[in-house]
Amino acid sequence: MDNELDYELINKKLKRKRLVKNIVVYTLLGLWGIIVLFPFYWMILTSVKSYSTYNSEYVPSFFTLSPTLQNYSDAFTTVNLGSYLLNTLIFTVITTALMLLVITLAAFAFARMNFKGKNILFTLFLALMMIPNELVIITNFTTITNLSLRNTFLGLILPSVTSVFYIYLLKENFEEVPNDLYLAAKIDGTSDLRYLRKVLVPICRPTMVTIIILKVIECWNSYVWPRLITDNEKYYLVSNGIQEIRENGFGRENIPAMMAAVVVISLPLIVLFLIFRKKIMEGVARGGTKG
Repeated sequence: MDNELDYELINKKLKRKRLVKNIVVYTLLGLWGIIVLFPFYWMILTSVKSYSTYNSEYVPSFFTLSPTLQNYSDAFTTVNLGSYLLNTLIFTVITTALMLLVITLAAFAFARMNFKGKNILFTLFLALMMIPNELVIITNFTTITNLSLRNTFLGLILPSVTSVFYIYLLKENFEEVPNDLYLAAKIDGTSDLRYLRKVLVPICRPTMVTIIILKVIECWNSYVWPRLITDNEKYYLVSNGIQEIRENGFGRENIPAMMAAVVVISLPLIVLFLIFRKKIMEGVARGGTKG
């Protein structure tokens, strides 16, 4: 009887400790979530405030009783935001497609093909990740300028069609597939490209989907390179388009309309991440695990 009472007391203590621990953990997570999400809330809140309401607030208000969508209309009519979005879509789709082709072939070569100096070459390739991006940008800018590709989509796209990190991620994933499948395919007379297309790509689809999503986000958020290589509004992306709005458009005086433009630009990426967040985590986990 005493043993049963002791067991119940211990069990109650453990449950109490677990409850306290959960309360502390979820409270901290909730506070962190509020801190992270508050800038997005403030951005959306400002975007639905009228110009007069925003300027009349000596103390910022955390809500509004008279929301308006006029700022979203101004974001498209006052500046060429639609053109910026279209340019960014073209840049993102073409760059992602070309990069996927390049990194898939490169990852397959490093993962399955045998050639002299492969390990040394791959080591040197990985060493490129240690070079600061600023140095690469300077080199790319000089090259693109010398080729007279400034203010062209080709000049925007070319420096972004490969990635050492994505090649490494995909190579590790390819190497998880048993080599016996490759040898059996070669015995049957299957070409390398056919094996890649029919076997490796379907098996490694989660990682490739992750890479596509991450590249889309990277292209959509690209700022420094488009800002350097384009000074013609015809080729502006949403990033330098927003900067143009802030510097020369209505952004300095009409902050609500500026926030509306930022919401429009941010929304596609937020939706994309929310839809594919599980695939992103799954692909990164698989790509970083061997064996």
